[in-house]
Amino acid sequence: MQFSFVNKTVVITGAASGIGKIMLRKCLERKAKQIFILDFNEDGMQLVKKEFAFFSIPIHAVVVNLADAKQIENAIKQVLEQTEMVDVLINNAGIVIGHEFVKHSVADIEKTMQINANAPMQLALGFLPQMLEQNSGIICNISSLAGLTSTPKLAVYSASKWAVLGWSEGLRIEMKQMRKKVLIHAVMPFYINTGMFQGVKSKLVPILDPEKTAEKIIRNLEKQNQKTVLPLPYWLIRLAQALLPLAWYDFVMGNVFGIYHTMDDFVGRK
Repeated sequence: MQFSFVNKTVVITGAASGIGKIMLRKCLERKAKQIFILDFNEDGMQLVKKEFAFFSIPIHAVVVNLADAKQIENAIKQVLEQTEMVDVLINNAGIVIGHEFVKHSVADIEKTMQINANAPMQLALGFLPQMLEQNSGIICNISSLAGLTSTPKLAVYSASKWAVLGWSEGLRIEMKQMRKKVLIHAVMPFYINTGMFQGVKSKLVPILDPEKTAEKIIRNLEKQNQKTVLPLPYWLIRLAQALLPLAWYDFVMGNVFGIYHTMDDFVGRK
């Protein structure tokens, strides 16, 4: 049975730009009831509201710094004061520092882990109880292929995305054991051409188109699939990790696919 966004309340983090903004539009196109966008960029959210005003669907902008647990707590309260139920939570917001690990500060590490891993869990804690009571809902966590296989200059980012995948998998199994119809969906994309990874170059694996990626994610949520992995198959990476000796695996990822050199010219979003 397919899930329908019609008349549903959706929360999306990092929706002032990039793939979050595109997923926001796609939820509006599917006639959601209302959408809460959580972002630190207040001006960006107001521009998004104006751009999509023609849908005549309420878009509520909640200013929040996801690096601050107290602000997240307040954001959850703001949402629940305006709606009794969040049907879909899309944990999309994320950051990347893009340096060798030794160049990271403790603050860099803490900020990356808080925004990329801790914040999604805290938001889920805020909205999951209502989903369990209603026995329906979706929690979509945007992880990364870096959560399956790491690469130089992404060690901390990968750690945060591995955390998201581990948590998502544990939560998925808990829902199954509890016999609850709450979908836990993990997204593992390669680099997406949104500016966040500006300067990244890929030898064989194509950089993903934001529009197509967002559409694939939303369609998989409608189909109630549990994973979206783009563009490489999930099983291919896991099979290679399981069967190949480490030296061979490094050769394939580094020399054949060139994954270990994708961040060589990384600039990032300014």
